[in-house]
Amino acid sequence: MTKTFGIGTGTALAAALAILAGLSGQPLWASTVAVGGCVPNVVNFITIQAAVNAVSAGSTIEVCSGNYPEQVVINKKLSLLGVNSGTAFNPVLVVPGSGFAANTTSLTSGHPIAAQIVVESPATAVTINNLAVDGAGNNLNSGCGDTRLIGIYFQNASGTLDHIVARNQAQDAANIGCGESAGLGIFVQSASPLTSTVTIENCSIHGYQENGITANETGTTVTVNGNSVVGSGPIAAAQNGIQVGYGATGSVVNNRVADDISSEAPSEGGGSGILLYGSGNMTITGNSVANTQNGIAIETDGALTADDNTISNNVVSDTHIWDGIDVCSNHNSVISNTVYSSGEAGIHLDSSCGATGNYNTVSNNSVIEACAGLLLGSGTGNTFPAVNPAANVTYTSLAGDVCTPTVLLAAPLVGQVGSQGKSSRPARP
Repeated sequence: MTKTFGIGTGTALAAALAILAGLSGQPLWASTVAVGGCVPNVVNFITIQAAVNAVSAGSTIEVCSGNYPEQVVINKKLSLLGVNSGTAFNPVLVVPGSGFAANTTSLTSGHPIAAQIVVESPATAVTINNLAVDGAGNNLNSGCGDTRLIGIYFQNASGTLDHIVARNQAQDAANIGCGESAGLGIFVQSASPLTSTVTIENCSIHGYQENGITANETGTTVTVNGNSVVGSGPIAAAQNGIQVGYGATGSVVNNRVADDISSEAPSEGGGSGILLYGSGNMTITGNSVANTQNGIAIETDGALTADDNTISNNVVSDTHIWDGIDVCSNHNSVISNTVYSSGEAGIHLDSSCGATGNYNTVSNNSVIEACAGLLLGSGTGNTFPAVNPAANVTYTSLAGDVCTPTVLLAAPLVGQVGSQGKSSRPARP
């Protein structure tokens, strides 16, 4: 028999379960339940949140195909799994009828956040598979510096996202360019002494305003593997496909990233396919990055260093205005990458982030079409143990941090002129 519990029964049901659990001496509901009515012989709920509230840690919640107009908060270990209903296999969280509402706050700024799914402390080992979060039609306009929309938000919590779609996390057009209130697809954040360790794999993220995948703060570790991250550019926000910043660490491997472009002036910050901002000790390998303003950007900011990274076997193409790979830090290994059609340099050992551009190893990279194959800044101690071939470049190598092309290789977008004032503006909700 299939039993279904309605939207308003969650509190009463939870109380009844607590009484039964006390009588039995064993936790109930550490098992499998369902949402949506398609799974026989288990208890079925109408809403995902009602199921989350009712089950105990370690349970599995199977979500049937269909639209779920709700925001969900998870604060215990569980598995949230989409399942097929007949020939359909598309469970989607959509905008509630009353619109999105703030359901948590940022750990750094304290600003309100409206997340479609929040995974919060003390939750560990939370697995979310085969679901979509869709922010289309939200019309969230809370004013600059106020509520930010996020598709899935891990806050001092750990787990895995696999075969997830995060799409259309875009707020009202009036908020674009506000800096504090542009939508994010997936966001992982922690605050000492708590930590977040999250794997994001085989996911599709698109239609966001600012960042596709963001991992911020010391104590945050991410494995970002095999995802497709496609920006909305050109747009009046500094889009970044994948950002790891402010002391977070981990790996970014085998992802496809494209179309992260800002239409703002370069001095306002451009878009990067992959941005490490004040984060080091990372592996960036096997990624494809296309149609951005910075391809892969590694940036130190004062005491927030971005050193000791390995950037290898990536393919970067069609970088508007700036560099295919910009290393504005120290002690990195840049090995066996291929860069096509960069507005400024194929690979830049950048000295403009303070005492940076030093002690890097650059070997066996290939650059096809750029102003400079290698732009060498003013750093010292860099080594080149193997040839870095370049073709169709104005300079095979050039000292300094600026290369002005004689032929414009990548057409500028509206509001973008020249190669000066390079910067990437990271998101820090």
